[in-house]
Amino acid sequence: MMQNVHLLVWIDHQLAKLAALEGGEIRWQKVASTHPHRHLHHKANESGSGHAAVDTDYLERVSQALQGYARILLTGPASAKLELMSYLERRHPRIASCIVGIESLDHPSDGELAAIGRKFFHADDRMQSQVAPKR
Repeated sequence: MMQNVHLLVWIDHQLAKLAALEGGEIRWQKVASTHPHRHLHHKANESGSGHAAVDTDYLERVSQALQGYARILLTGPASAKLELMSYLERRHPRIASCIVGIESLDHPSDGELAAIGRKFFHADDRMQSQVAPKR
């Protein structure tokens, strides 16, 4: 049984901020990549895609932090949120099934993230059935 309900995740290739929204309280957690930040540029007549390899260790540590939440919103400025979703679908399908939205979001403050999470989950909760299914 899930004990926690709402989790907003903001992720880029270096840091994931997780905001667990429980009632009026917010619990913050951060997961950092251990790989150094590198900008790669693809140039004509060179091999390679010009993209850094996906840090699967980082994605796994973020995935572990997502366990136990029923409804998860993924946000972030670039492709890391999509890489995380793809990783979850391959490695953790139960967690992937809890993703209720994926949104592009630049670099908001913690207060802005909290407000975005509250607004999203308030609307999301209103869309959910308030009656338990009959068995």
